Amino acid sequence: MTFDALQNDLLSAPKIDWDFLLDAPLRIVVIIIIAIGLNIVMRLFIRRFSTAVAKGTVGSEKAEGHGSGKFSSSVIESQRTGIEPVIIRERRAQRAKTVGRMLSSVTTIIISVIAVLMVLDQLNFNIAPILASAGIVGVALAFGAQELVKDYLSGFFMVIEDQYGIGDTVDLGEAVGEVEDFGLRKTAVRDLTGTLWHVRNGEIMRVGNLSQGWARAVLEIPVNYSTAMDTYREITESVTNSMLKDKELASAILERPEIAGVQSLSAEYRVIRTMIKTKPNLQWMVERAFRAELTHEFDTRGITIPIIQETMLRTLPDTSDAPGPATTGAARDSARPSAADRRNSDESPSPLPSDDEIRATTDEAGSDTTDGEN
Repeated sequence: MTFDALQNDLLSAPKIDWDFLLDAPLRIVVIIIIAIGLNIVMRLFIRRFSTAVAKGTVGSEKAEGHGSGKFSSSVIESQRTGIEPVIIRERRAQRAKTVGRMLSSVTTIIISVIAVLMVLDQLNFNIAPILASAGIVGVALAFGAQELVKDYLSGFFMVIEDQYGIGDTVDLGEAVGEVEDFGLRKTAVRDLTGTLWHVRNGEIMRVGNLSQGWARAVLEIPVNYSTAMDTYREITESVTNSMLKDKELASAILERPEIAGVQSLSAEYRVIRTMIKTKPNLQWMVERAFRAELTHEFDTRGITIPIIQETMLRTLPDTSDAPGPATTGAARDSARPSAADRRNSDESPSPLPSDDEIRATTDEAGSDTTDGEN
């Protein structure tokens, strides 16, 4: 093939429409590239945010590593609560993973929907009906799924703020127990009786976490007035030393017992409040062990638990005084001696009325009422 023939073939070939290629297809490619790049950038920001949530440091990481006096919050919380820093970091990592996964999914969905709509617009599709439908769906969701959105938003902030996690003992109002499952929409709580409560996060108005950070065993001990406060302090010290010999109890107790003082007074005893700082979820075990050791120490020293003094009066009906059907009220009153005559004739009066006096007083009151009605 000669050069002239090749030139004629090239000239006779159809020309490429560069205007079309530089118009819609190029814009579509640019939209897709921008969407992918924006998604990557947002994921990087989300990952950094999740890392900050998981790390929870005070000060920079470099300063922490060189020991310049700034410590991570996990170390500070470990020193304050006695929980291992590894457990604290694992919990934060789990929380950060949940938050990062949710934010990444939401970001990807939003960017993808916007990119698809822009591509359809470049292909000369009429997206006005789609936008109108999306508006109608949005209004419907605003009314119909507002509770669902509320649940997810509440769960998201609960995760961010670390209000509670799986294994914590919480008070959510009617549901009080251990958290078995925790998601962005609902929380599952197992109470003491074994009932599993499913609580929507949007319905949780307040959260009482009984096992976050540290706990406190509060004991109200009744002590009689014959036992001095110094004696009770010695007993508490002896009980504490006995408890610390147990490795399990020793690891659960963070501080030695604190005697707050007399909480209340009664005629029989005074109530002394004693508080013990413990690891989370172990305050009830420490309470039971302290009461058991305290009872043993009281028995050893011969100290009795005070009881409430009560006096009970009992009267039994006297069948001999029961009137017959023909006996009238006046005859009963004349035949029965008065209570004053019986008290005067009694050589050794009792400070308490006798059964006969009580029955006589009751009968007199009943007779007077009957006569008045008649």
